[in-house]
Amino acid sequence: MSPDKVTPERFQALISRVTDVIAGLPVDKELEALLNQRFPADGDDFRAIAEACKEAVAAGWMCDREHGGIKYGRVIKPGPALKGFSVDVVEMNDVAGPHHVHPNGEIDLIMPLEGDARFDGHGAGWFVYGPGSGHRPTVSGGRAYVLYLLPEGAIEFTRQ
Repeated sequence: MSPDKVTPERFQALISRVTDVIAGLPVDKELEALLNQRFPADGDDFRAIAEACKEAVAAGWMCDREHGGIKYGRVIKPGPALKGFSVDVVEMNDVAGPHHVHPNGEIDLIMPLEGDARFDGHGAGWFVYGPGSGHRPTVSGGRAYVLYLLPEGAIEFTRQ
């Protein structure tokens, strides 16, 4: 995102490039394939988002909370600017997070930072959980940022 500093507004504009493309599409494996084709891990948009996350974390306004070895935070609440998606970003290093379910699905952007970091077994790129799915988010093999797009911001933490 440099040379200009990343701000929440600039970050939202960057993410809107993605949400403008996926708005209204089913949250499924076809969406995952579309995202990996349109915004690949070796592409400019992926690099711009990853760099913006690094800068925002360093600036202190992203991943500004920590619990159980996971830095996290809701960066953008759901609203019209991102077609109803919320944006959460976590920083995880060889750790499993709390179990939760996705009433409307979850769209994950996996950005490895160190080692061969994998999120729920998946490397750099996009991974999609469909509506009604659940998991205990796990990063293994290193450190990564994971950006979550949640339709309508819907997430339900469980006690599993």
